[in-house]
Amino acid sequence: MNFKKPKFWDYKKPNFIAYLLFPITLLVTLNNLLLKIYPKKKFNKIKTICVGNIYLGGTGKTPTTLKLFELLKGLNLKIATAKKNYSYQRDEEILLKKKSNLIISKKRSDIIAKAIKKGIDLVIFDDGLQEKKVDYDVKFVCFDCKSWIGNGFLIPSGPLREKIKSLMKYDGVFLKSSIKDFNSTEISSKIKNINPEIEIFNSYVLIKNINKFDLSDKFIIFSGIGNASNFKETLVNNNFNITKEIIFPDHHEFKLEEISKILDLAKKEKAKILTTEKDYVKIPKNLKDKINYIEIDLEIEENDKLINLIKTKINETH
Repeated sequence: MNFKKPKFWDYKKPNFIAYLLFPITLLVTLNNLLLKIYPKKKFNKIKTICVGNIYLGGTGKTPTTLKLFELLKGLNLKIATAKKNYSYQRDEEILLKKKSNLIISKKRSDIIAKAIKKGIDLVIFDDGLQEKKVDYDVKFVCFDCKSWIGNGFLIPSGPLREKIKSLMKYDGVFLKSSIKDFNSTEISSKIKNINPEIEIFNSYVLIKNINKFDLSDKFIIFSGIGNASNFKETLVNNNFNITKEIIFPDHHEFKLEEISKILDLAKKEKAKILTTEKDYVKIPKNLKDKINYIEIDLEIEENDKLINLIKTKINETH
């Protein structure tokens, strides 16, 4: 599903359009109720983590999944990442495959079967909190600090897949920011009021390859991600001089003519072109040398606390 996030989703209060669409949210509510009663299976032969969201898009699930893969390698376990195969999410699959040990399939239960066959001890799912058939040993929800829960309504009136009260059933929350010193006290307090037992981990974005760029250059940026404003904000916070921003729908498959127009614009304005690593993998091969991308890393605060939580949860359930 390729889409551009409606601006009204992130208004502090629901607007007329949100209320107009509200009756459709009842279908989402019904689906979520069915998820509660649908029998889910846990797998005794393998340990599972799910990194998902209840805010649709742009919460940092994939970078968080990759960070967990990196952090948990020290546990002396054979670890894999996993993603249900969606044709429109090829970009995320490519990144996960490039940076981790990825298993994909059309069904998450099949992924677990494949992982068991390969002798995997722990599998980290990128997305899947709304899965009907599989239960996980550890369940994390990702939020972007700036967007938080938007207007607080369910889709399509707002950005939420589930009501915020669903945090009662999850083990941990990752709060992602584009800056290191973001004050998450207010959001953390709201989360704890819903679930006092849930663990909260602050994280922030670092540009790993920033030394590759001359910050005195002008940059035209483009992206097709869930929350394009985060990309621009990260660059601005790192002193990139951005002259123009072009936004495409999430998971957009770039056409040759679209990239050609961006190249022409950059030539006209004497600017460099910059995109996300997730978008770069979809650029036609013959044009890749004309475009740069930022490689990001997610720094998670209190890593020891995070690892101890995971160790405790997976030992409780096996």
